[in-house]
Amino acid sequence: MNAIIIEDEQLVAKELVKKLGEVAPDIRIHTTLSSLKTARTWLRENSEPDLIFMDVQLSDGVSFELFQSFSLQCPVIFTTAFNEYAIQAFKSNGVDYLLKPVNKEDLKNAIEKCRRLVQNKQPPPIDLAGLLAALTPGNTQQTGQKEKFVINFRNTLLPVKTGDIAYFVREQLIYCCTFDNQRHILDYPTLEEIEEVLNPARFYRVNRQYIVNENAIKSVQTHPTGKLTLKLTNQAALAIDISREKAPHFKKWLDS
Repeated sequence: MNAIIIEDEQLVAKELVKKLGEVAPDIRIHTTLSSLKTARTWLRENSEPDLIFMDVQLSDGVSFELFQSFSLQCPVIFTTAFNEYAIQAFKSNGVDYLLKPVNKEDLKNAIEKCRRLVQNKQPPPIDLAGLLAALTPGNTQQTGQKEKFVINFRNTLLPVKTGDIAYFVREQLIYCCTFDNQRHILDYPTLEEIEEVLNPARFYRVNRQYIVNENAIKSVQTHPTGKLTLKLTNQAALAIDISREKAPHFKKWLDS
């Protein structure tokens, strides 16, 4: 079987390829695509694969949008961090859903299910409206803002909810720090790429090194020079400076 992976988290994609090699070594991965944009381009320029592994929430939107542009006939296995009960409701669709981090036994079963569909030349029925309602309740207007980041914790890939992150910081690498003071390396080369997928009403790029969650701000100290210094709720010793030039915009954002 020929397959493609549509996944915006590099570590997750690599882990999926590794597990596929263990449970289904005959599956050939043509390519890994990291966004809706690159997926649309690839699907326009190539023949449809036998199988697609597809993340639900991508950096530039929701993967279900692909079904509005392409009449995909191949089985699709979704990988997602959404609620398990919503996923179970759509098991009968002939398309499978796996929670992250993906369990090898679940992956094996999902592949066998897809093999039967391919062998019988049966296109899986896809209820797009139902999928959207179940997996993104109350929100059909997608913004492309990430609801979680995948981190590598003790050799295990784990989703961390964006709302649980107090701040992002650039040092030698890019880190996120949660409200319970856990620091994790993120597989992002720049803060600019992280900034693009965050809700600007909730997160603010205070300087070249930090992006902060509004809920993490404990106090703001003013200075005669016009600059500001932030104190965060979970980091008593940390002081983050905001330049005089950026201070007025930050005050406006904080008061909105």
